[in-house]
Parts: sequence; C-alpha cells; structure tokens
Amino acid sequence: MQPSAPPFDERLTAPRSWWFIAFGVGIACALMLLPLGTLPLLGGLVGGTAATAVVVSSYGSVRIRVVAGALVAGDARIPLLALGEPEVLDAEEARAWRSHKADARAFMLLRSYVPTAVRVEVTDPSDPTPYVYLSTRDPQGLAAALTAVRAA
Repeated sequence: MQPSAPPFDERLTAPRSWWFIAFGVGIACALMLLPLGTLPLLGGLVGGTAATAVVVSSYGSVRIRVVAGALVAGDARIPLLALGEPEVLDAEEARAWRSHKADARAFMLLRSYVPTAVRVEVTDPSDPTPYVYLSTRDPQGLAAALTAVRAA
C-alpha cells in the first residue's frame, strides 16, 4: 500500500526577478575584480553569482504542508487540534494583517512577494501565540486542506 499524498504541499519559491538580481550581484563582483585581471574577473562573476544564488535559494525554499494531522510551515510543526478555523485573506486584508493589525506574538511565515495569505487562530489555551499567519499562493487550497484534515 502506498502512502497517501499530503493534502496540501506548497514551496514558496523566490520570484524570477531575484535570480536576475543574483546575476547582477555576480557582475558587480566581477567588475570589482576587473583591475586584477581576467581570471579574478571570472572568479568574481562565478563566485558572486553562486553565493547570491545560494542566499536566494535558501530564502525561497520554505514549504507549507498539511500532513499527519499537523500543519508544517517552515520549521514549525503545529498540531491541527491546536488550531481553529482558517481565514482566507485577499491581498488587501493580508497586507493589513502584516502591518497595522499584526500581533507581535503571532507566528508569521510571510513572504512579501506573495500577496495572499491564510490566518488561523491558535485555540490551545497554553500557547501564547494568538494566530498563525501564512503567506500562500493558494489560500483556498490551504484552507480547504486544513478544514478537511480536521474534519476527518
């Protein structure tokens, strides 16, 4: 018997424009080393581009999953029994919850380049975290997965 696929799995990758910026940083590193000759110039291009690409890749490798009765968001693993009903946030409402409505105690996995989000109240009385805010490109899918797994 094959294990069932998780009901929701999303990787929040960095936008394409960030990869062009990574190449631009490599060009800047190459230009800094231009007075030293051709070989340092190529080393600066390759090294600067590679180092910046590692930073962009690591920042954009965060995953959100609903699996095994838990919400896994980045490094956090939250049991679904400790969560309330999910609230889908459009771009305007998500911006409000990232700024003036935000609570400093909340768990926020946010990426500013993802306009939509899901907010879920934490119902565990022993947890001081009031809610979980998750940037997602598919807020309806994440809310549906959270609701379906909790109902099952």
